[in-house]
Amino acid sequence: MTGEWQAEVDEIARRRELAHRMGGEAKVARQHAAGRLTVRERIEALADPGSFDEIGVLAGFGQYTSDGELASFTPANFVVGTARLDGRRVALGADDFTVRGGAADAAIAGKQVLAERLAGELGMPLVRLIEGTGGGGSVKSLEDSGFTYVPANPGWDLVVDNLSAVPVVSACLGPVAGLGAARAVMSHLCVLVEGIGQLFVAGPPLVRHATGEDLSKEELGGAAVHRRSGAVERIVGSEAEAFAVIKAFLSYLPSNVDSLPPVVPSPDDPARADEVLLSLVPRNRRKPYRLRPLLDAVFDAGSVFDYACYGGSAYTGLARLDGHPVGVLATDPYRGVTLTAEGADAVTRLVDLCETFHLPLVSLTDQAGMVIGSAGEQRGSIRRGARAITAVYQARVPSAEVIVRRVFGVGGAGITNRHRLVRRWAWPSGDWGSLPVEGGIEAAYRAELEAAENPERLLAEIRERLDAVRSPFRTAERFGVEDVIDPRETRARLCDWVTDAYRVLPKLLGRPSFGMRP
Repeated sequence: MTGEWQAEVDEIARRRELAHRMGGEAKVARQHAAGRLTVRERIEALADPGSFDEIGVLAGFGQYTSDGELASFTPANFVVGTARLDGRRVALGADDFTVRGGAADAAIAGKQVLAERLAGELGMPLVRLIEGTGGGGSVKSLEDSGFTYVPANPGWDLVVDNLSAVPVVSACLGPVAGLGAARAVMSHLCVLVEGIGQLFVAGPPLVRHATGEDLSKEELGGAAVHRRSGAVERIVGSEAEAFAVIKAFLSYLPSNVDSLPPVVPSPDDPARADEVLLSLVPRNRRKPYRLRPLLDAVFDAGSVFDYACYGGSAYTGLARLDGHPVGVLATDPYRGVTLTAEGADAVTRLVDLCETFHLPLVSLTDQAGMVIGSAGEQRGSIRRGARAITAVYQARVPSAEVIVRRVFGVGGAGITNRHRLVRRWAWPSGDWGSLPVEGGIEAAYRAELEAAENPERLLAEIRERLDAVRSPFRTAERFGVEDVIDPRETRARLCDWVTDAYRVLPKLLGRPSFGMRP
């Protein structure tokens, strides 16, 4: 028996099938030949099986016969809906590059706006899978439309607002330019796939015309450009890895600022005391140590997530302590010990992320101050360093510090807020002051050294005297540092602290005290 509306129901199915063809067989084949998945393959790979609920599948551009029958249909090049990622509901918006290269003249602007509104008003994370310009289309479209317009980014008020409301993740899965590039960086985590993803304000033709630079897409905005640019937090080797990074990142964060970070059961013993910590830091202060063994020994096994990877010596990450998500600040001595401009930007990003989503902060401090020299001055390192310190001081989340080695200068002084309660422990390898002794003896004792019969012997005597004074036990006697501990106790101390930290977090629920910026 045929129902009253069967013809229309059949038409719904036909139009859905046409939408799933995307830009057609030739364009899909071209996408695959470029080593990239189609938009629907991406959603299938990212979302939990069967969980994607598409909104607006019928939106697009139809061509009709003279008697009003649909002759052909081109779907809008933006796919939107809700899905589950590892069981958590998210809003998902994805560009379809097979339809006009992701340009806005093949889009329905309301679909992008809806993705932002879904996330913000329903309090769920937002994932953007970006490929294309997402902007105003080609110059040729002006002739087709017959007019031009004053630009306004669709739904940008929502885009800005969501940064202070819900976790936002973007992935650059092909060439991303113009408004697409702006959407990519308006996120808490931006991931770029090496080899197939590029991020730039304008593509090679416009750059060639405007600047005379003749660059390929990869030379203009590929992985080599963005490893240190600060526009991208993570560079990955494949789309599958990008999807894994997205899910891992979201696992540390609440669904919105009105919720607490998710605490998960941890099989790792909170009292685990790793022997590697006792000998991790060499007694010779000039010798570096490896950061990764420190992270693995302190935090839950397998829980360390690298965050802003452009920071050079400044390490920023997420991790868990007895199942509790925390933010991590540290230094990789094999990449330097001073805070560069890029490192300061990475610190600012992590601290603002933790303040927005209520993650306590742990600093494994080995900070020799701001970078010095002409290169640092030309990069405006002191202003960007001061901005990072300001982020640290503005953050209200509980903080803990383990002084692993150095604390010097403005950078060392500001890596935690030393004017509030910060639970702090120092290792016996701790070394601190206004500046390193090794770099200041010759200046401070110049007159004595110049007058001495044997300057080298006097210099050695001065160093010996100062080494006794710089002992962390002398500082502990004056309560300048609260505790000097066996390094192997570090994990147990932090796991005990984090339960206290999470008890006070409910007081901080809601939006951050200042709007987060990209």
